[in-house]
Amino acid sequence: MRRRPYYLFILVLCSGFILQSCAPRTALPYAAEVDDPEYRHGKELQRLGRNPEALASFLKVIEERGGAAAESHLDAGILYQEHIKDPIAAIYHYRKFRELRPNAKQSDLVLQRIDSATREFARTLPAQPLDNQVDRTDMMDAIDRLQRENLQLKEQLVAARAATLDSTRQTATPMFNEPTVPGGNELDFGAAGTDGPPSRALGSQVPVGVVAIATPAQQPTPPAFVVGPVINPPAAMPTPSPAISRRHTVAKGDTLYNLAQRYYNNRSRWRDIYSANRDVMRSETDLRIGAELKIPQ
Repeated sequence: MRRRPYYLFILVLCSGFILQSCAPRTALPYAAEVDDPEYRHGKELQRLGRNPEALASFLKVIEERGGAAAESHLDAGILYQEHIKDPIAAIYHYRKFRELRPNAKQSDLVLQRIDSATREFARTLPAQPLDNQVDRTDMMDAIDRLQRENLQLKEQLVAARAATLDSTRQTATPMFNEPTVPGGNELDFGAAGTDGPPSRALGSQVPVGVVAIATPAQQPTPPAFVVGPVINPPAAMPTPSPAISRRHTVAKGDTLYNLAQRYYNNRSRWRDIYSANRDVMRSETDLRIGAELKIPQ
């Protein structure tokens, strides 16, 4: 009976050890990620070129740390993008790195890698049937550039029209030699003939608009107003359609871009070719082999 308290003490002590060993590892404090043995093992495998094994080590570190492993996310993203060729998985790990380390010095570089991986993924999508296999991303960039150039040209055209209209209005203003009003200079009515009456001042003797008559037989002729030439604004000339002097038969691999580069040495003029051939093209990519296209000047 005296040994029962001793056995009870041993039982309580063993229970404490068992509970401590069963406690979740997440309760233990983590060491720095770069000091984690598994992370170091992954970096060594990566240095040796054993990329799949290195990726497995980095993913294990991420799992053990509940996803809070920024450096492992970055290394995993690089391996996915450059060696596994999985841009979607790479984008996921890059974004997790930026989420965990938003102010890291590699943040801008990681953002560039996200953009690069996005373009790589876009190239895997089924695109429209373009003969030269121009990927969608490059096409979108070209369209944005052309839209900006078109907007700038429209603004320049509006400014040029406004300047031309102002110049036309100033030129078309009539010039009058007005008669002298009361109180002003004298108006000579005797210039019409040598035998007419002498000049008279209109300031105080003759009302405005009343001409003094010298004799019933002869009356002076008032001077006519000199009116400057009235220039009508030039009528807007219709834009002449581009002269058609060249034709091209569509061959395999032809696109509006390389035709513009070939005939104009300027890829941005592909719209001129498309506008001149709207009667045979349903869309900008509707180039049928053997079709004859008009190449404007």
